[in-house]
Amino acid sequence: MQDHVKQLLSEDELALINALQLRPRASWTDLGRALGVDPVTAARRWNRLAERGEAWVGLSPGPRLFDRLCLAFVEIDCGAGAAGEVTRALTGHPHMVTVERASGAYDLLATVATRDLAAMSRYTLDVLPALTGVRAVRARIVTHMFTEGGRWRIAALAPGQRARLAAVPAVPAAEDRRAAVVTPFDRALLAALARDGRASHQALATALAVSSATVKRRLDQLTRLGLLSFRCDFARPLGGWPVAATFWAAVPPADLPDVGHALVRLPETRNCAAVSGRHNLVLQASLHSVADVLRLETQLAVNHPGLHIAERVITLRHEKLLGHVLDPDGRSVDVVPPDIWAAPEA
Repeated sequence: MQDHVKQLLSEDELALINALQLRPRASWTDLGRALGVDPVTAARRWNRLAERGEAWVGLSPGPRLFDRLCLAFVEIDCGAGAAGEVTRALTGHPHMVTVERASGAYDLLATVATRDLAAMSRYTLDVLPALTGVRAVRARIVTHMFTEGGRWRIAALAPGQRARLAAVPAVPAAEDRRAAVVTPFDRALLAALARDGRASHQALATALAVSSATVKRRLDQLTRLGLLSFRCDFARPLGGWPVAATFWAAVPPADLPDVGHALVRLPETRNCAAVSGRHNLVLQASLHSVADVLRLETQLAVNHPGLHIAERVITLRHEKLLGHVLDPDGRSVDVVPPDIWAAPEA
């Protein structure tokens, strides 16, 4: 059992994961062609990864959804010995998109999403402080998202393979107020896709008691409207990225757009956002080792002299990632679909 726990993902498995990062819902024929294997082999490799919880395809916010929700990085302090109990409670909350055990001045760092600022206020001012074991809650509201984790890539494919998987850029649909309203059916559809982002139209139709054509039409519409996208995630400690770091930085406001867009281009960048508070920029990075934290910070200081890093926090453990509850090795063991439209409740 111990050997299984420590077994790292193979190069073939990482290549398949990288392919699915580029095209999360591509056919096995297209994926197999890019990887140089037959479709049956590609599907079999994926099924093994998925069954072990070592990789999964789920949801990611579409680019236009960020303009329609309230997102915050929330620091949570817990009473002595209460962090574990608080974490178990929070992983069940649909607004808790991601939960990390932190090594900094706070016990937990969470990414929280709600339908608007009023709901965020209710959740962070009333709901979270009332939880047993929670001592303090501090929210940093995202004012602009430069990039989110669904765009992060592991670069396990050759350039030619990546080219074969390059998707034709989607033309954003014109804003349609009626189509852009998220309905109860949409929420049920998104919950099903959070559990399995590669579920077929027919499987989704059966689960939701509608026609396959209805599912396909709405799925295509949500994607074209920029409200929905897909992402492939994996157990990062088993894939060679065991270290996650969060940098809180201060940047002159006039320089913030340029710095933010430059940081997006770094291969280590997972999330980058402008936030409220004394430190107006947050950068989250996936790294190969703890030593890479200093290397990256030095690189940032050289390339961006106006950027002042005030705090750097290493994640001790990811407890939840985009709705997936993780074990200590980063495997998905359960799913709590995010539901940002739900009313925050204690």
